[in-house]
Amino acid sequence: MMPTDAMAPWQQRVHDHAAAAIDAGRMGHALLFCGPARLGKRRVAEQLAQRVLCLAPDTGLRPCGACRACRLYLSRSQKDPLEERPDKALAHPFGHPAHPDAVFVSYAWRFTPSPPRQMTQISVDQVRELSERLSTTPQYGTAKVAIIEPADAMNEAAANALLKTLEEPVPGRYLWLVTDNPARLPATIRSRCQRLEFRIPPADEAAAWLRAQGHPAAAAVEALAAARGHPGLADAWLRDGGMALRKAVAAELGRVARNDASALEIAKAWTGDDDADKRLRHAADIAVSEAAGLTDPLRIRKLAAWFDAANRTRDLLRTTVRADLAVAELLLSWRSAAGGDTARGVAK
Repeated sequence: MMPTDAMAPWQQRVHDHAAAAIDAGRMGHALLFCGPARLGKRRVAEQLAQRVLCLAPDTGLRPCGACRACRLYLSRSQKDPLEERPDKALAHPFGHPAHPDAVFVSYAWRFTPSPPRQMTQISVDQVRELSERLSTTPQYGTAKVAIIEPADAMNEAAANALLKTLEEPVPGRYLWLVTDNPARLPATIRSRCQRLEFRIPPADEAAAWLRAQGHPAAAAVEALAAARGHPGLADAWLRDGGMALRKAVAAELGRVARNDASALEIAKAWTGDDDADKRLRHAADIAVSEAAGLTDPLRIRKLAAWFDAANRTRDLLRTTVRADLAVAELLLSWRSAAGGDTARGVAK
């Protein structure tokens, strides 16, 4: 079975609720799309943006897809951003909408000093340009839409500049923030936005969706269990080899826990390619899964401490620290956290 391009059921529910509220005038100009990563927040925001800009939306809460506005919105540049030399304010890895009334803001490219590199924050200049573009008259229809993602990447000056725009809404202007981490946004911004929450769907719905993406039923169930019910994460792991990597990490943690392998040798293998961060993510998640099945408070505290240590080690790997030694120290502490024997979740 080939993957389907239709929105997932949980995405469709959020979309339809928001579209109906917008039509009824119950939705404010500022929306906060929030929830775990890989649940489709960006996709729903884009679909809603196209619908708001559509000149002839149908009664099924969908954009028509055929009017001039829809065609412009869907007309994206697929060129490499570096070849296009995008403007510093509006560079975005998802391409650039040709619709003049759609504004996307994300990480930008810095071209000086060379070589070009992607910025790690959303700057005040980007937000100021967004505000200026929102203040102009729409070229098509009566609406303008701006999407900021990830909104929590705004620096302090950018957040302060955005606050002024939020406090002075203009009819027909929509400002939508997309984030996996709403708590990282200033409370003053969160309080001025209506939240659209994305939540992990029911297990049967998630499994059906994974099968619709072309994954075998058994693999879908296994990946969902590993991802603790998160269908987007399970889908990614099944597509990019993440499940195989997770199983390898689990097996190696088991060997370390049984003292069947050298922590340093495993650490060298884990840091010998570009997947070190992924391995540590899986290892931290395995610790959480192991703790979930325990009743011993001491073991739970040890695993929680090890989870924190694994994430600190991930941060260390972005520094000049010697990666294999940092990971080896982490793995040595796993023997104590895992109780000195193979943890249930690790053996599988």
